[in-house]
Amino acid sequence: MSTSVNAPTNTISAARQSGWLSFPQQGVMPFDPWLLGTAAALVLTGFVMITSASMDVAAQKFGGPFFFAQRHGFFILLAIVASIIAVRVPINKWEKYGPVLLGIGFVFLVLVLIPGIGREVNGSSRWISLGPLNLQASEVAKFCMVIYVGGYLVRRLSEVRTSWGGVVKPVLPLAFFVFLLLLEPDYGAAVVLMGTVMGMIFLGGMRFGQFIMVLVCAIGLVGVMAIAQPYRMARLKSFQDPWADPFGSGYQLSQAQIAFGRGEWFGTGLGNSVQKLFYLPEAHTDFVYSVLAEEFGLIGALMVVILYVIMIGRIFLIGRQAEKQQQFFMGYIAYGFGLIFAAQALINIGVNVGALPTKGLTLPLLSYGGSSLLVCAVMISIVMRIDFELKTLRYKEASEEDPQKSLKKSSKASSKESPKKPKLRIAKYSKSESPHELSHQLSPHELSKGRVNEKA
Repeated sequence: MSTSVNAPTNTISAARQSGWLSFPQQGVMPFDPWLLGTAAALVLTGFVMITSASMDVAAQKFGGPFFFAQRHGFFILLAIVASIIAVRVPINKWEKYGPVLLGIGFVFLVLVLIPGIGREVNGSSRWISLGPLNLQASEVAKFCMVIYVGGYLVRRLSEVRTSWGGVVKPVLPLAFFVFLLLLEPDYGAAVVLMGTVMGMIFLGGMRFGQFIMVLVCAIGLVGVMAIAQPYRMARLKSFQDPWADPFGSGYQLSQAQIAFGRGEWFGTGLGNSVQKLFYLPEAHTDFVYSVLAEEFGLIGALMVVILYVIMIGRIFLIGRQAEKQQQFFMGYIAYGFGLIFAAQALINIGVNVGALPTKGLTLPLLSYGGSSLLVCAVMISIVMRIDFELKTLRYKEASEEDPQKSLKKSSKASSKESPKKPKLRIAKYSKSESPHELSHQLSPHELSKGRVNEKA
């Protein structure tokens, strides 16, 4: 009986050793199909749109129309390899090395500011050249900060929920990160990082009054940062009415709006965009969504929004499930990754439609950029690993309960189905009858099982 009880546990350990794809429970997929499907759809859509939006620019600048498409294809392969590695790393390893990752993110933000190491593009020093890949330090920093804050919330959860000290402590490393991001400058990444950390602390159980006070302070800080630089003020004024200066400060937004207008409901068709022909700057990076809206219309643009809603919704549902199963670190980092995806998608799409001032934030999984795609793919892989470990824990708990229930049922059934002992038939006879005479009245079978009371 002990062998049968320990069999499910042995099955789970064997499944863990053999790899994450060999899930022991039949009918349950080891990964979330909606999360994987939407992420793959966004990557493939991005590859098609980057190819379409960059062909003319690449032909003029690099002598070949598929220069950016080939590079992005290489980035996709690199992201797949990184995802395969990340999905095989147990979540407790990420929690263990959270402080180390925080230090790595800090080092990257410092290195990018050193002349000769950091690569300056359009007045901002945001990239570190690593051969064919330009690594954006802010993408790595956001990932490392989420891992660290997730571990901090697990260690200091009661302190976060009861005192200001638990809220202030993670804000200190956040302040250093934001300060370094503003030195690059990368205002958009600083806003996303601040919003993500505050959202994680709030979801961790921060008191609502504390959250309101922190939110007011954060909004005030963002406002100060916005008016501290003249170019940011010019962007704020131009986005309110880009047509006031359509060939100056409002040029990007006005051209993006023209792209949306030309697309109408169903678009002009793949490859038929006019705005990508040197009218819309950064057509394959920050404004690829505008080209998509021009070629596929409002319907295509809304389909992309739906893909993001499904993907981000699944990430938050997985995080909520982790909290229900008392796996708080898994839940908090899933929330953090979901907040990063939601913030960047919202800001980028808002910039493209003219609802927000222009920012240098990519559209996750869709825009051109190796470091952004690489980090986003790793984040998706970690969420898939969380989903797998949660399913494994649920299966293990169910398999440990089922043998005990089956043992109880089998014991009850055996007690009900046990054969009844034959009742002894006591033969009684009068004193005038002898045992020899009584033996003629009973059958041989009854005589063998019955006992004659000779003393009666």
